[in-house]
Amino acid sequence: QVQLVESGGGLVQAGGSLRLSCAASGRTSSMYVFAWFRQAPGKEREFVAAISWSGTSTYYTDSVKGRFTVSRDNAKNTGYLQMNSLKPEDTAVYYCAAKPTISAYSREISYDNWGQGTRVTVSS
Repeated sequence: QVQLVESGGGLVQAGGSLRLSCAASGRTSSMYVFAWFRQAPGKEREFVAAISWSGTSTYYTDSVKGRFTVSRDNAKNTGYLQMNSLKPEDTAVYYCAAKPTISAYSREISYDNWGQGTRVTVSS
């Protein structure tokens, strides 16, 4: 099992930036795929981005391509989500998740390790 703790959420104006962090601890955490999901008020949780354990492969949902960047520092067992050009529709609780393999990276059900979430609010 891997324990995940997110941080970095907050209130920002449209067009602004935030960087979310996901600190992992536990067994072989550096070998895990990191992913970010979000859940907006009244909506289902959706995939945002994922990064392979080596960091060489990244994946994004279309709505954040070109604005968000997923990264990781395996020496620190930490994943990151840099969010630029934020829009009000990015407002959500953001969750990081981890699992051993990259397959089905966008499927929520394939992840068995989740953080508690961090809230991002983008004002217009």
